[in-house]
Amino acid sequence: MIFIAALLTFVSTLLGGLASIRFRNRLQLILGFTAGVLVGVVALEILPEIMHLVQKTNADPRQPMLALVAGFLFFHVVEKSIAIHHSGEGSYEEHKHPAIGLMSALGLTFHSFLDGVAIGLGFQISTADGLLIAVAVIGHDFSDGLNTGSLMLVHKNSLRWTLALILADAAAPVLGALSTLFFTLPDQAVLLYLGFFAGFLLYVGIADILIEAHQEHSSLKTVAMTVAGVAFIFLVTLAV
Repeated sequence: MIFIAALLTFVSTLLGGLASIRFRNRLQLILGFTAGVLVGVVALEILPEIMHLVQKTNADPRQPMLALVAGFLFFHVVEKSIAIHHSGEGSYEEHKHPAIGLMSALGLTFHSFLDGVAIGLGFQISTADGLLIAVAVIGHDFSDGLNTGSLMLVHKNSLRWTLALILADAAAPVLGALSTLFFTLPDQAVLLYLGFFAGFLLYVGIADILIEAHQEHSSLKTVAMTVAGVAFIFLVTLAV
């Protein structure tokens, strides 16, 4: 069962990534939707899970929140360092750098790997828990693929590299699920990861993607797509 769930995450992520390429001429609308998805994932999936784990383990809630701030600031420092390094290059006058898109996509790929880990650990508890987590992961992995492709394209990465990162993102949850045959992840590590990744997603969604979505021209359609992204994640959380 775990292998079937992992393969479905692969398909879901791949379809999302291919959609970002297929509709790249409407990238502003896709970016608006992507920003809403990332904000929705943080608010409706990650933060509630952090609160649940804090109550379950009696952990200090400041720890995951400090990890959130660290994730936000880490990506901010790295992104701006790359932008400053390339600031003199004429071909990057609009501050779009392939390295930033690549770094963002790799971060999402690592997240997808841990999504697979979550599926595997769920099946270690029980088949019902594993299926529940798998449904949730499969539901938002389409958006993960969409996010990966959009971030690569908006930062002027080639189609070849974009496809490579989409495939890596799609394969990551499969590898993550299989890896749980060899280890377990302690709750404290999960708390710190969730906090750090929430900060990363907030920065990418708000300070990067949302601003980019409105850079050339703002429109009610783009705003509506952002709302639709949040609504999509909300429906996914209701479904599971």
